[in-house]
Amino acid sequence: RDKLRKESSRLESVNRKVSAMNKLLMEENERLQKQVSQLVHENAQVRQQLQNTSMANDASCESNVTTPQNPIRDASNPSGLLSIAEETLTEFLSKATGTAIEWVQMPGMKPGPDSVGIVAISHGCRGVAARACGLVNLEPTKVVEILKDRPSWFRDCRSLEVFTVLPGANGGTIELVYTQLYAPTTLVPARDFWTLRYTTIVEDGSLVVCERSLSGSGGGPSAASAQQFVRAEMLPSGYLVRPCDGGGSIVHIVDHLEFEAWNIPEVLRPLYESSRVVAQKMTTAALRHIRQIAQETSGEVVYALGRQPAVLRTFSQRLSRGFNDAISGFNDDGWSIMAGDGIEDVVVACNSTKKIRNVSNGVNAFEALGGTICAKASMLLQSVPPAILVRFLREHRSEWADYSMDAYLASAVKTSTCSFPGLRPMRFSGSQIIMPLAHTVENEEILEVVRLEGQPLSHDEVLLSRDIDMLQLCTGIDEKSVGSSFQLVFAPIDDFPDDAPLVSSGFRVIPLDMKTVKRFHPHYSPVLTFCRSPCALFAICFC
Repeated sequence: RDKLRKESSRLESVNRKVSAMNKLLMEENERLQKQVSQLVHENAQVRQQLQNTSMANDASCESNVTTPQNPIRDASNPSGLLSIAEETLTEFLSKATGTAIEWVQMPGMKPGPDSVGIVAISHGCRGVAARACGLVNLEPTKVVEILKDRPSWFRDCRSLEVFTVLPGANGGTIELVYTQLYAPTTLVPARDFWTLRYTTIVEDGSLVVCERSLSGSGGGPSAASAQQFVRAEMLPSGYLVRPCDGGGSIVHIVDHLEFEAWNIPEVLRPLYESSRVVAQKMTTAALRHIRQIAQETSGEVVYALGRQPAVLRTFSQRLSRGFNDAISGFNDDGWSIMAGDGIEDVVVACNSTKKIRNVSNGVNAFEALGGTICAKASMLLQSVPPAILVRFLREHRSEWADYSMDAYLASAVKTSTCSFPGLRPMRFSGSQIIMPLAHTVENEEILEVVRLEGQPLSHDEVLLSRDIDMLQLCTGIDEKSVGSSFQLVFAPIDDFPDDAPLVSSGFRVIPLDMKTVKRFHPHYSPVLTFCRSPCALFAICFC
């Protein structure tokens, strides 16, 4: 009877999920039918206009099939902000559930029972846009709380600061938000946004968080703190979260951005002009994150030895953040350039405020010297599959790593007050032991500890530990991965306290979805090169 009861309960749960997914698919099918009808109608209009007008009036034809831009509202007073918020809500809902944007299924993302959800990218609209919808086993309020905390799930988000909070309609809130994004490579500047974010409840009880950029570039902090950023634009975007019968939520996510990529080298523009990149880095990342938390909360994902999922996620975030900090090298973090004259050179930067030490150890000799030195560079690769390259770097560390430097950094985070890092000679066998800690639901990200085995140089040192432990984060090592970047990031560790210093180094490979690239040099005109093989941008950073 117990078995029958458990099986009956499981089947009821599965049936609720299937019903919710069926409802979602029916809504998507209805939206697609509307989009087809609209396209047929617009096509007929264009044909009629082409037959009845001369070539001089062709420009007017395009204006009839594009969405006119909304007039700029006054953002200097609460009533103007409320007007902008309501307008943003209307435009966002038309993108999330309507036909304001022509959506096409993203290549490589087939909907199914094991997929993250239904993912689509824009076709023929201004900027770049992506849309995703899926079913998660979390209540709507919890989903909204997670999604609004963008730095917790979007690894490229450096900071998000709410400057002003005002009351909105239906118990909602209007917020003025300043967001900073990291630069993906050393070759392009970072982006920032000054936006209005509106949280409210719509008529059917769904929770909505919609956001758009405010006009002007003067919003946010002082110009001095934002001088390393290029102001980008967020067109109406956000999250629509509907309660689901029997528990859980149906989530719709839309990201629509204009990164102002006209001022960067053409070879790098796919980083900011690809809707597919936005879908992979932002839209599906958000859906995967809430899905991961839902499965951990429900007990579907259990880690061995009592490991806490939230703690492991924190270490992954800190590893990634440390690597992004070093790549971007912001002045307000204390970074200053020491060397590097050309765009293809190795850039050496110093941070005198970032200590490689344990916070609890106030008298460490290395603390007196203080600071971090970082060497970083970026280059273009051809005919090198990103997943294979990252997997090679992970599995063949002895072919590129300097174990003496690893030992130096590892000893720098030791808590001993009587030792100076790097003074003892050390020898390593070249072998490594990889101990997995955690992985995401779809295995696109793996957190692990790498132990480098040391060898004693004398009989007196046989009993002394010579091993080095590195905390390592791998992203996209599966050849079937369709991510926007593939990474191998690591940092030496001594223990797992909350304040453990993580000085991240590593590699990042970013596929460039383009048929032609330009070879460029800081002192010469670019030369056009046709690339039939896949290209990727390779970033290296060691601290």
